[in-house]
Amino acid sequence: MRVGVLTGGGDCPGLNAVIRAVVRKGVQVFGYEFVGFRAGWRGPLEGDTVALDVQAVRGILPRGGTILGSSRTNPVKVEGGVERIKDNLAGLGVDALIAIGGEDTLGVARELYASGVNVVGVPKTIDNDLNATDYTFGFDTAVNIGMEAVDRLHTTAESHHRALICEVMGRHAGWIALHVGMAAGANVILIPERPFDIDKVVEYVESRFKTRYAPIIVVSEGAHPIDGQMQLQTGDRDAFGHVRLGGIGQALADEIEKRTGKEARATVLGHIQRGGTPTAFDRVLATRFGLQAIDAVRDGDYGKMVALQGTEIVRVGLDEATKELKTVPLERYAEAEVFFG
Repeated sequence: MRVGVLTGGGDCPGLNAVIRAVVRKGVQVFGYEFVGFRAGWRGPLEGDTVALDVQAVRGILPRGGTILGSSRTNPVKVEGGVERIKDNLAGLGVDALIAIGGEDTLGVARELYASGVNVVGVPKTIDNDLNATDYTFGFDTAVNIGMEAVDRLHTTAESHHRALICEVMGRHAGWIALHVGMAAGANVILIPERPFDIDKVVEYVESRFKTRYAPIIVVSEGAHPIDGQMQLQTGDRDAFGHVRLGGIGQALADEIEKRTGKEARATVLGHIQRGGTPTAFDRVLATRFGLQAIDAVRDGDYGKMVALQGTEIVRVGLDEATKELKTVPLERYAEAEVFFG
């Protein structure tokens, strides 16, 4: 059997661990042959491949990013894209495809499976917003990077007695902000699921200043005020229809400074959250996902995504995995609100 592997969408720590596990078990246990597709869905769309054997995956476990490269190519939006992929897979003798990605990448995988392609999905996103899995790999690393950043912001904020805002990723789901804020002791956490009242935020900030400690706010890039919209960097959209967000941190800093008369500064972590070596949790989770993904191929159990439920790796339908985003329940946000101000 010949198996294709690709990584699509935004990169994150742990992708290489999945690739390594898939190839190591696939070759050494099942005797399969592998082909890697470069740059996400562009690879099978254009027949752009790279050799993928045991030698190719040696030493990649601790490396961030992806040795296969990634992109936001959406073959469903390309005329005849699905048929081109099917033709290229047939021409290359690829019997099955393992797609590692988030909602967009796995949404394409779902469409390909409906068109007769043997596909297995692996959930990847730092946002932890994929349905049907408790955690995605990449999330733990992103949270730890954010936590360390906010730990450092605490000391400089208190030295200058100013408000500091840390803007983290999270378009529609505030999991990163929630976990970073709780782990690092933020005084306010703002997430997309709960539009915020700027008057209340300023009240929290002033309350914190009265304690002679400086306030720290952690905010998702997709958070927005009750009577406002998400902050856009540009109006441009990518191949999956997403606009580029950013700027809510600076907008908050400007408003807080204007209303309180205290200095306020914004720090945007951006792609720092995606880079670098994965945590132990993400290395282990990604490895387990890879092992289970190649087992699904061996079993011919296509149209599925491997998922973490509790401590077990299970298989769920791609339809279930991509039908809706997993957002922060308001009761989870209420837990964090106890520490606001």
